[in-house]
Amino acid sequence: MVALVRNLLRLPPAADAGSQQDMVRPWWARVGILFWLCVGWLLLIGLSAIFADVLPIRDPLTTNLDGQFLMPFTDGYVLGTDGVGRDMLSRIVHGARISMLLAFTAPFLSLLAGLALGMSAGYFRGRVDAAVGIFTDSILAFPNIVGVMVVLFFLGATLPVMILALAFFGIPAEVRVARANTILFAEREFVLAARAQGASHLRIMVRELLPNVIVPMLSLVLFGMSIVIIIEGGLAFLGVGFPPPTPSWGKMIADGFEEIARAPQVTFVPAGVMFLTILSLNMIGDRLRALTDVKASAV
Repeated sequence: MVALVRNLLRLPPAADAGSQQDMVRPWWARVGILFWLCVGWLLLIGLSAIFADVLPIRDPLTTNLDGQFLMPFTDGYVLGTDGVGRDMLSRIVHGARISMLLAFTAPFLSLLAGLALGMSAGYFRGRVDAAVGIFTDSILAFPNIVGVMVVLFFLGATLPVMILALAFFGIPAEVRVARANTILFAEREFVLAARAQGASHLRIMVRELLPNVIVPMLSLVLFGMSIVIIIEGGLAFLGVGFPPPTPSWGKMIADGFEEIARAPQVTFVPAGVMFLTILSLNMIGDRLRALTDVKASAV
């Protein structure tokens, strides 16, 4: 069984005679077929969201009270209809726009802020480190979903507000990883050589430390993308997400939950799409982290 799992995932074998042959193989061959299946799924979701307006699908807001809760592949509805007869496929495709836009903006804003704060804390240490630590601990004092709910309640459930709120509460994780990696590389020979040549602090951080610190953080961004999708879905399920009739995966799950005994597909279809998207992001991030981590790649 273990051998079968290793073969499917193409995991690097334990330190043996075959490990050297595995390291010689190009990275795209070592990641395994499941990695590329996950990439293919994300490309499908992303391209569908981008070209939703030109795809031959119905209007996601058009209702049909004569076709409520249709099963998939009934009367031309590939994924069926919801409680008011709206096309499930169209709503999933248009709902992917919100999820993908949040996933590709909020984590990267967190990355930028986390890099700046984390590298400053790890490089200068002392009072800067203490101040950044207090700032991140203050953010962690609020649970993410509760903090975002408070922000949306006072500022309104709009897309820019949600992006900024999710990015703000995602900063602590980025800060900790950036700080740890900056401390790891701050005393390396290439940094000491740059200091001996009279390089400024900014030049050292940008030219010497940033290329080494950002590599492990990019895989963390993928995990942050999945968390953002989960939080948006949870907020919509709780009724504090984007107002109707804006289609979103979380709202679709919530709408179908009341009729789950009568029409379970209305809940399980968008939940399945969300599950596959989050699973793909997590698997890609985990595989990239293993490839960029020297210690993990030898296990």
